[in-house]
Amino acid sequence: MNSKDSSTSADKVNVICLKFGTHYEPFYVNKLYLGVKKHLSRPFRFICVTERPEGLIEGIEAIPFPLPKGMPERYKMGFWTKLAVTADDFHDLKGPTLFLDIDQVIMGSLDEFFDYKPGRNCIIHNWLPRRKTLFRKQPDIGNSSVFRFEAGKSQSIFERFVAEHERAMDRSQFRTEQAFLTYAMGDNREWWPDDWVKSFKRHCIPPLPLNLLTAPKVPQACKIVCFHGKPNPHELPGGYTDGSLYYHCKEPQWFLENWINIDSTDG
Repeated sequence: MNSKDSSTSADKVNVICLKFGTHYEPFYVNKLYLGVKKHLSRPFRFICVTERPEGLIEGIEAIPFPLPKGMPERYKMGFWTKLAVTADDFHDLKGPTLFLDIDQVIMGSLDEFFDYKPGRNCIIHNWLPRRKTLFRKQPDIGNSSVFRFEAGKSQSIFERFVAEHERAMDRSQFRTEQAFLTYAMGDNREWWPDDWVKSFKRHCIPPLPLNLLTAPKVPQACKIVCFHGKPNPHELPGGYTDGSLYYHCKEPQWFLENWINIDSTDG
């Protein structure tokens, strides 16, 4: 039995993800778990919040969608559940907790995501197309694909959502759940280092016409590649095109090694 098996839950950090509905197949969670297992050296719990635990492999703790005290019923499932995980009564979670969207590829060590500024709420500074930042400062809005908080000590985030949930849903004030999460983190918020988390379509796909000739590359020092919008990871094998030339791309070797074949190499 290795150290991960023999350690108590109190000794472990937490990695948590969310899968609701049928948009993503279970293999998304399985591949994310295997990526975490490969790239996180310390003991950890891997938790998937889902109403459909079928197909998840051993090592993944599946827990149902909870409804923490005070949370309106209509927010029980969906992206707003990300805010619910910060409630102190969210199952038995305690300690440093890294939330990961399931449509991501783990490329490097995750240890730094737990070592970086402990006790602070850390989140990606959301990426914008370069044209939108030419004449204005990048807004203080995070991207909730990768964020860290202290489970059992982050009730203030959840309570702010409960108190202001109608305002949170007002698109004239907060366009997305990640905008409200950034706001609710308050003065305890920190941005992850820019190099650590990158967007597949913003940072990896070469600009036209180079994307027609060369495969997407991962920027140096990148630890997590986020897939948001199109393509989804399962659409990338063999290359991808959306009918236009802009997002056309070839299948990269790093994707084969770290997502497609991770089942056979690390399972």
